[in-house]
Amino acid sequence: MAEEIINRVAQSKLVTIDLEDYYPAGERVLFDISDWLMEGLILREKEFRKYAAAYNWSQHKGHYVALICSTDAIIPAWAYMLISVYLAPFVEKTLIGTLEQMETSIYQEIINNLDVSAYQDKPVIIKGCANKPIPDNAYTMLTTKLHNVAKSVMYGEACSSVPLYKKR
Repeated sequence: MAEEIINRVAQSKLVTIDLEDYYPAGERVLFDISDWLMEGLILREKEFRKYAAAYNWSQHKGHYVALICSTDAIIPAWAYMLISVYLAPFVEKTLIGTLEQMETSIYQEIINNLDVSAYQDKPVIIKGCANKPIPDNAYTMLTTKLHNVAKSVMYGEACSSVPLYKKR
């Protein structure tokens, strides 16, 4: 007679947090302003404003836009500010930086607003493998937020987790 198989993970008090569950919809866009510069290096205000005024900003509706200049040009802050004014009615978020910096910024807001009271004195596993671009910083921020709340914090899967913290 075969013994009954018991799923101890399902019966445990372990709580899994999957950061992928919090990944907001919306296309991520890298917007390079170097094409609006003379020879890719010199910002001429009149021409720059002309490009900005003529550009179809509505095509970025619902997007997360990271602004960059891919050349070695020195870009004054007002240029990025001007673009952000045009983007503001359409986008979810704008920043100067890479797409990874954008993801970190998005997750910083999500984690800052995350109510962790449900994890009070519970063992928590922060799920590792993700199909979406979850930045490493998000895992660190979440671990820091859970540190004073959770009984323990682990990383990975229930079957092969890495212990990170345990209350004494």
